Amino acid sequence: MNDQVDARELEKLSVEVAQEAAELALAVRDRVIGGSSVADLPTKSSATDVVTAGDQECEALVRERLGVLRPRDVVLGEEGGADAEPAPGQVRWIVDPIDGTVNYAHGLPWFAVSLGVEVDGLPLAGAVIEPVSGRVWSAAAGHGAQLDGRPLRVSVLERPGLAVVATGLAYDPARRRRQAELVARVAGEVGDIRRQGCASLDLCSVAAGWVDGYYEHGLHHWDWAAGALIAEEAGAVVRRPRAAGGDDPDGLGAEAVFAAGPGIATALADLLRALGASGL
Repeated sequence: MNDQVDARELEKLSVEVAQEAAELALAVRDRVIGGSSVADLPTKSSATDVVTAGDQECEALVRERLGVLRPRDVVLGEEGGADAEPAPGQVRWIVDPIDGTVNYAHGLPWFAVSLGVEVDGLPLAGAVIEPVSGRVWSAAAGHGAQLDGRPLRVSVLERPGLAVVATGLAYDPARRRRQAELVARVAGEVGDIRRQGCASLDLCSVAAGWVDGYYEHGLHHWDWAAGALIAEEAGAVVRRPRAAGGDDPDGLGAEAVFAAGPGIATALADLLRALGASGL
């Protein structure tokens, strides 16, 4: 690996830039959103898929900082899309300026800034920063994952019937109903369910062993780019979405994101498959 693609250095940089964006996210929320009703905020895919000034300003900041610090890299962001397709060997940053925007807009503290780094489609580094708590989650490929500098390890639970499993629901009402039906079936087979509204932090929770497993359908690349690597580097079995139009050999659904401790990963995947996850 040449010095332009040093995973540890990119991890460090992802933390630095994400922390700047996290500070801005709180400042914008206090300045703009604090006096607004969520109903007044602009939306994207549905009435519940809100976009805030925080999303837009934080992504602009990240793009500006990366343009100075890593001008040869390309960026894919939730708000601004892709500025260019990466050339072979070129670093690409995957930016979710505020993951958990609905929580953010409502004043709930469970939201994050997420920056993932890839080369040739392979995850290399990433950071997930919680603006309210200040917690710093990060990882570099082959070097493990950490929370505030402390190494992370996933749950060692081996009994899926006791597992706490996190998941999320889509913005589209029809799809959300189907997903809720699956959640109801899963809930009867595991220890408990968590739905917290921030995919990156759900994946980090797997990394920390706070939850034993996680699955979700219909996420975008920026939702899982950093969190999936953090979970994987902490020892989780991780399954990312297939390429557009790709097949679904494991029966979890081509768009599924899945992460679990190795003690329950096979059993949880089997359960989701048996309960019809591929139809979501």
